[in-house]
Amino acid sequence: MFENNVEEVRQFIADHAIVMIDYKFTDLWGRWHHVTFPARRLDARLIEEGVAFDGSSVGFKTVSAGDMVLRPDLSTGFVDPFWEEPTLSFIAAAREPDTRRYYPYDPRNIAYRAEAFLRQSGIGTESRWGPEFEFYLFDGVSYENRMNVAAYRVESAEADWRSHELGSGYTIPRHGGYHAIPPQDRLYNARNRIVAHLEAAGIPVKYHHHEVGGPGQCEIETPMLPLLRAADAVQIVKYITRMTAIELGLTATFMPKPLYGEAGSGMHFHQHLWRGESNLFYDAQGYGTLSEVGRWYIGGLLHHGGAVMAFTNPSTNAYRRLVPGYEAPVSAIYSLGNRSAAIRIPKYANRPHSARIEFRPPDATGNPYLAIAAQLLAGLDGIRRKLDPTELGFGPVDEDIFAWPAEKQAQIKALPTSLEEALQALEADHDFLLVGEVFSRELINRWIEHKRREERAVRNRPHPYEIELYYDL
Repeated sequence: MFENNVEEVRQFIADHAIVMIDYKFTDLWGRWHHVTFPARRLDARLIEEGVAFDGSSVGFKTVSAGDMVLRPDLSTGFVDPFWEEPTLSFIAAAREPDTRRYYPYDPRNIAYRAEAFLRQSGIGTESRWGPEFEFYLFDGVSYENRMNVAAYRVESAEADWRSHELGSGYTIPRHGGYHAIPPQDRLYNARNRIVAHLEAAGIPVKYHHHEVGGPGQCEIETPMLPLLRAADAVQIVKYITRMTAIELGLTATFMPKPLYGEAGSGMHFHQHLWRGESNLFYDAQGYGTLSEVGRWYIGGLLHHGGAVMAFTNPSTNAYRRLVPGYEAPVSAIYSLGNRSAAIRIPKYANRPHSARIEFRPPDATGNPYLAIAAQLLAGLDGIRRKLDPTELGFGPVDEDIFAWPAEKQAQIKALPTSLEEALQALEADHDFLLVGEVFSRELINRWIEHKRREERAVRNRPHPYEIELYYDL
């Protein structure tokens, strides 16, 4: 917004009567935090010295050495539409308090280093990313977890289970929500408001629509964006969606599988590499107009797919979405237009400016900065090593693999089916993440340890359905 020009920012503050400045930053696990101060304080010196915060409270550092500072990226500025006092918001990154150097474990800094490594490699000058945002808007949610209680409940006015209460007759059947139209689609105004807020915040939107899930599933899609801007956009979209929902008396969730037996929510990542004005993934004669470089990139992404998913799908809930028989991908294959493949080459993206791939396993429980960086490094490793996806057994497969006999399906390399499997894959395969000092072994080990604690916390608890299954045995 401001091209990192502090005088331009000061003029905007004066012209728009901005009262408060808000710095938003992402912890290692993908959650946003913020700190706010009066706009009169913002000047070049404060930006240079940074705003102090306790890094130990968000998982960056130990309690004994928690002092850190936040420095904003002024180009990320937008007016936060939800604050009563006019507030200008910036995305910030953590730095060391004494040297002001980038903190290596701040996720935004890791994404920045991944793009820098792309340039240093000589392969390309830029990567571009187009995340798809699937989420549910519910009328309400409640949950309770204690020694003697384990329960949750969601409600949706669109759901067919509410038809006897509402009396309008305009509910959406299960799996019947794709591009539903009003009056069945009750959320079009909510999505319009979300999109209006996003556009005002500088996040371009291609379109929005009702998704497959009948009880309130929605999708918003952005165009291709540079790496860091795309990761920032993920955080902004999630924030604005949730805040708009609250304003409307709704609640939004990006959980991969909030409803049993209904469509899950993914965050597919469209991606391609550029050198200057040339799309490195385009070849008019290639399969799906994809170049050899693009195929090598696929080879790397699928070869390292299990390890990558430890960052793109780092929750136990993620693997309740990734089950056979649905559009959610469970096999390490690529295809032209096949939505059950882990990597899809969109048929409509067949021009020099648009040729790309879509990695379909990811969901919104991943930290977007780490998830994008991991995908990029896996793909670059494939290009450096010229990993041919066909020679590695990844396809292309343009058939419905679920219609194949079991022995033929068994020949396809499976993606992780649990968080523990993904973490094991990351333990065994992470050297590709260490190139260019983008990731570090310490960060990877910290990630694995933290996610294993989450996995154990879920695994060790009795499941409510187990009571129904086994109580009388």
